[in-house]
Amino acid sequence: MLLNIFKSGIFQKDFRRQLLVTLSVILITFCHGIAIGWLAPMLQKLQSESETPLDFVIDVNEASWLGSLVSLGGLSGNFFFAFIMNRFGRKVAIYGMAVPNMCIWILFYFAESIEWLYVARVCTGLTGGGIFIVLPMFIGEIADNSIRGRLCSLCSLAMNLGILSGFIISSYVPYHIIPRVVILLPLCYLLLATRYPEVPQQLMRRGRIEDAERSLKYYWNCDGPAPSKEAERACQKQFNEMRESLLQQGKESSNDGLTVADFCNKRALKAIMTGIVLMIANMFTGTFAFINYMSTIFERVHTQLEPNTNTIIIGAVQVVGTLASIYLVDRYGRKILLVISCVGSVVGTAAFGIYAFYAEETDADLSAFSAWLPVTIMAFIIFVATVGVISVTFVVLVEIIPPKIRSVASSACLGCLSVFGFISVKSLPIMMEYLGLAATMWGCAAVSAICAFYVVVFVQETKGKSMYN
Repeated sequence: MLLNIFKSGIFQKDFRRQLLVTLSVILITFCHGIAIGWLAPMLQKLQSESETPLDFVIDVNEASWLGSLVSLGGLSGNFFFAFIMNRFGRKVAIYGMAVPNMCIWILFYFAESIEWLYVARVCTGLTGGGIFIVLPMFIGEIADNSIRGRLCSLCSLAMNLGILSGFIISSYVPYHIIPRVVILLPLCYLLLATRYPEVPQQLMRRGRIEDAERSLKYYWNCDGPAPSKEAERACQKQFNEMRESLLQQGKESSNDGLTVADFCNKRALKAIMTGIVLMIANMFTGTFAFINYMSTIFERVHTQLEPNTNTIIIGAVQVVGTLASIYLVDRYGRKILLVISCVGSVVGTAAFGIYAFYAEETDADLSAFSAWLPVTIMAFIIFVATVGVISVTFVVLVEIIPPKIRSVASSACLGCLSVFGFISVKSLPIMMEYLGLAATMWGCAAVSAICAFYVVVFVQETKGKSMYN
């Protein structure tokens, strides 16, 4: 049975090169996840005079900036790497994402004041902004339609494995040891990036037809001495479809370029609106902010388990949720996962809000539940979010936007994501402080309900959709 699994799906021989390249390129996503997960356990230490590993202590306001600056960096990263990707190609953008990631660990290591940490968090956002715009595009362009959803979802798996690793090492490894080890990962990523070619679409846009054909054969595993006839036919069909689509786009661009009308027709407006709603669901359902302040949230509900232990459990649940998404996304489609995810977020955040209300606002004895109920509810929230709005959102975004405006519209939507992320992460600790954790959770539940309604009514299934239509 195990052998059959490795011969099917993304493990098929014809798709093996696509899988290996995807695994190589998502190493930067794993690195980014470590930088994201580093904050939650470390934040409590940095706010404690007795535990801080640095020569200074931060307050609540500085902590909120430390959490939210990653989104401002993400906004810059979205547009910067979109420009690099379109002007110089996917490979140059892929190389470039390693630079701010390495800067993160250098700044953490030598930090002498809170400003050093601020700049490091902006660098974290720069890398993340590049990841969300470059990798779905890159993977979508090299992947077969039948496995594109699963390969793109591997980005979320790498991210969540990185976040889990960040939770663990930040909890148990000395502060100054972490940068010395983690900085080796983006260097390995750069080395691996030299092993595969530019995507065929980009080469064809530059008029390098023969190089584009060689690149396509590489990614479709047809460059060996004796490829199968079936593989050759599939490769040639893909090449012809790609060439016709790009020639048509070229004719349209040469006639009138990219105009306002390209963004204002019914199809484009609906796609952009759907993208924005998915960005809202991704951020304002609260999951990203929860991850940044997970240890603080568990401390506020007086859980009997050590807060960092709860945080690590949640990190493991994220990984399981991503694995479930990878298994389901190309089998049952994108829409059903988004619906389940949004509805599940409504139920989970509402339930956590009820528990938080009794923990914070009443004298109710919750000792019989405090060791397991908060972490169970939060695990449910994170699981259902990861299955849908976290993992599937970026797959759908690439698939729903028309090819002619895909790059610009995707950058705009991801720019919105960074703005929404900044607002959610900046406001969460302040809302918890002044409104209470219960009201904050119920607000997230309301947003999830609105997003669930939109997905049910307006979002169409994109499973198996060609990237060229």
